[in-house]
Amino acid sequence: MYPALAAVQSLNRLSPDSQILWVGSQGGMEQALVEQAGLKIELISAVGVRGKNPLAAAKSLLTQSRGYRQSRRIIHRFQPEALFVTGGYVCVPVTLAAWRAGVPVLIYLPDMEPGLAIKFLARFASKVAVTTPLSQQFFKPGQSVVTGYPVRAELLTGPDQPAARRQLGLSDDLPVLLVFGGSRGARSINQAVANAIEPFLAVAQVLHITGGLDADRVQARRAELNPAQQARYHVFEYLHEEMPVALQAADLVVSRAGASVLGEFTAIGLPAILAPYPYAGTHQALNANYLAENGAAVVIADVDLSEKLPAAVIDLLANRQQLAAMGQASRALAKPNAADHLAQEILEVRTRGKS
Repeated sequence: MYPALAAVQSLNRLSPDSQILWVGSQGGMEQALVEQAGLKIELISAVGVRGKNPLAAAKSLLTQSRGYRQSRRIIHRFQPEALFVTGGYVCVPVTLAAWRAGVPVLIYLPDMEPGLAIKFLARFASKVAVTTPLSQQFFKPGQSVVTGYPVRAELLTGPDQPAARRQLGLSDDLPVLLVFGGSRGARSINQAVANAIEPFLAVAQVLHITGGLDADRVQARRAELNPAQQARYHVFEYLHEEMPVALQAADLVVSRAGASVLGEFTAIGLPAILAPYPYAGTHQALNANYLAENGAAVVIADVDLSEKLPAAVIDLLANRQQLAAMGQASRALAKPNAADHLAQEILEVRTRGKS
């Protein structure tokens, strides 16, 4: 949802008179963030269609049908001039309802490869915006445009590294290793870091964002350390507003390889060790390999984290020249104007829909 929020931020600046309505899923986690951004939100019924279990598939289709009817009513009331979607099952009923009503649709693909929802919905889209040129192969010739990954403005205008470190209570005398695995966390990453924390703390400060899954376990591990080590080990369950600051403060990041790595890491030139989530299809592996093939990241398979992560982290932190080269390679992939470009594409789709 962060790319959509970044695009909306630019859209409000480029077209201040625009009226924006966010449509989300009932029970989703986006409502608080959307309302915090000052946007109106309406919720619909939506769930992924799973075909392995016939009963579950039938229930999913019924839920999507209900979401489609709800979307039809929302579109009838709001009368949108364009629909902007970023994939996921909640976009299916909304996109179908918009297409039925003659509303032009712009899809944004954050990942390297489209998932099932975007592959299905692309036939109803006026335009598809993608993060990298390699993604254009999945769409009809002339249908896609490369915008890059839109990032939060705070990443582009935030504090420099020394100021970011001061804001987080970090010192300037040691490098900073940032570790995170998403809102719930990544158990294999958390465990690998906790097991190797003493060697890491001998050469770096560690900023560890655990997610809710392992927060208590990692805090208990920190409590086992001596006071000097604890002073270097900063553990948080979750960061939202301060996440851009954490990224700016870091010299090296260990994380999963969701689509955000294509935009947020490159925006600030942050070298990365990526462990793609093995149960996310090929999406995360493709994202990670794209950065690695361009010299911006090192990839470690999830099953190899405990064995290979300690040496990889320590070797990279000791090799400042290699870290700098990875940072330059990462920054070379950045598209800092992605949010503005995407907002402009929304405006052009809306204009073509009027003609």
